Amino acid sequence: MNKPASARGKALEPLCVPRLLAVANQKGGVGKTTTAINLATALSAVGKRVLLIDLDAQGNATTGLGVKRAQIRTSAYDVLFGEASLSDSVLKTRVPGLDIVPSSVHLSGAEIELVTADRREYRLRDVLRVPMSYDYAIIDCPPSLSLLTLNALVAVDAVVVPLQCEFYALEGLSHLVKTIERVKTHFNPGLDIHGVLLTMFDQRNNLSGLVADDVRKWFGEKVYKTVIPRNVRLSEAPSFGLPAIVYDMKSPGATAYIHLAGEILKRERILSDAAQAA
Repeated sequence: MNKPASARGKALEPLCVPRLLAVANQKGGVGKTTTAINLATALSAVGKRVLLIDLDAQGNATTGLGVKRAQIRTSAYDVLFGEASLSDSVLKTRVPGLDIVPSSVHLSGAEIELVTADRREYRLRDVLRVPMSYDYAIIDCPPSLSLLTLNALVAVDAVVVPLQCEFYALEGLSHLVKTIERVKTHFNPGLDIHGVLLTMFDQRNNLSGLVADDVRKWFGEKVYKTVIPRNVRLSEAPSFGLPAIVYDMKSPGATAYIHLAGEILKRERILSDAAQAA
């Protein structure tokens, strides 16, 4: 059974403001939640303390980590509207070192409620930019450029953008980039694209290669070297309430996400070194 993380009964972890990452793309079906779950799992597997925040009303990240709806007492909705504290809403998962703030159906109405709310763009930022016992907080955003997604972009340090290897995905990416630039100008000057992740890559399909080439042409080093292949294990794992890395660690999809975590940590070290040298 999933229990509040505060009920673990172990020694207190050192507190710090975590590195905040959003996994975002307004287009659905690009592997966004799969990326959020497996990236969080891979980071925890190398000793990082990770909090995953499910900001999507569909709640796929929540169920994909084995959290049952009946176990949810408070959710990301309650945190967003000040009806519960972050610590009271955190549940531990089956993955050691990985906790989650679950989603709820109430998030589907949050858009309307946020329109007239005070500090509507900063509500998540106010909650997350405080010392916690986590190294990383990863937000799984809804598949839209909504006020919920805006809250995530205002709160985080950087965005991981999953991009399906198909033609129309490129058009959607340009819209997201423009949104990120507007958020950076008006709300969050430190916001950056951490990287673009090519997903659902099929090496037997020429279109996948053409899309990958175009994305690398326009975004250069921002595109991760790691590519996530089409893999049935990535699709099967959520039905068992497990990340693919736990469900079948040797599968091509799981291996790719492990490599992605390593690549992200390498970029993080480079960014940290550059910040210290500045």
